Amino acid sequence: MSTGVDLGTLAAWMDTQALGDGPITQAALLAGGTQNILLKFTRSGRAYVLRRPPQVLRANSNETMRREARMLTALKGTNVPHPGLIAACPDETVLGAAFYLMEPIDGYNATTGLPEPFASSPEMRHQMGLSLVDGIAALGAQDYLALGLTGLGKVENYLERQVGRWKAQLESYAEIPEWDGRKDIPGITRVGDWLDANRPRSFQAGIIHGDYHLANVMFRFDAPRLAAIVDWELTTIGDPLLDLGWLLATWPEGNTGTVSVTPWEGFPTADELVAHYAAQTTRDLSGLHWYSVLACYKLGIILEGTYARACAGKAPKETGDRLHASTIGLLERALRWIS
Repeated sequence: MSTGVDLGTLAAWMDTQALGDGPITQAALLAGGTQNILLKFTRSGRAYVLRRPPQVLRANSNETMRREARMLTALKGTNVPHPGLIAACPDETVLGAAFYLMEPIDGYNATTGLPEPFASSPEMRHQMGLSLVDGIAALGAQDYLALGLTGLGKVENYLERQVGRWKAQLESYAEIPEWDGRKDIPGITRVGDWLDANRPRSFQAGIIHGDYHLANVMFRFDAPRLAAIVDWELTTIGDPLLDLGWLLATWPEGNTGTVSVTPWEGFPTADELVAHYAAQTTRDLSGLHWYSVLACYKLGIILEGTYARACAGKAPKETGDRLHASTIGLLERALRWIS
């Protein structure tokens, strides 16, 4: 099995970090995410998980890895559930890309199946849903300056930049001649105009995860609580209310939602999620509606990028079609929310 990682070179680098000795054993790729490589292995009786960009790097792949490692380093010792960072290698020449090593997470992804007793308990599933809010409430409450995260994101005019930034991203897909998506993306211009017209006047800066939903957390096996928030590639300093808006934008509603768990009975309603967050924050939630609409807009445009690449044969057609359908669903949801 090809792991995409030179294990001999990795072991030599680990020697320089005093991380065990001898050969790397039990190397196995983990499922998770759609782009990055996750490799679990053992050395000197200790288990590790390596995270690195895919073999075909994107323009910002290495910088993304360095940002993730910086965030996980900063979160050590906080009450935010996160993977424990062991060591990071910002040097791209060692394995051909920046990478880091983290502790394995003792947990499961609920979107791929619920173990017992959670599968049989609506009450436990309710607590699982509330624990999602606990995660971003804790994250948003961190003092990013005290954690040494100055400069991780551009705080000035953060909200003002959002629509223009993502509108430009959407327009860039037109450089792919095969892309035909814009013809059936409902109301994209109307949603963008509404966001610009209804933007909150101010915000309280903090850490955001950037892609917060049910598939990007792992739950504990022994309790209906988070084991870790994972996939930090979009993390930045901005308005933490966007994480809550993102959770609401992706939350199953009727037969729609970008992620889901089976069985669903027992999970909190969107209103219950908001109330649970409100009890843990000093932030003004009166404009939360705007963040949910922005999340639909931003996530829809991000997903459409994979569809555009699929149109050009650079991503699997099945994946592209599925994500394009999610984009349409997100924008339809946004249009319902602003009507």
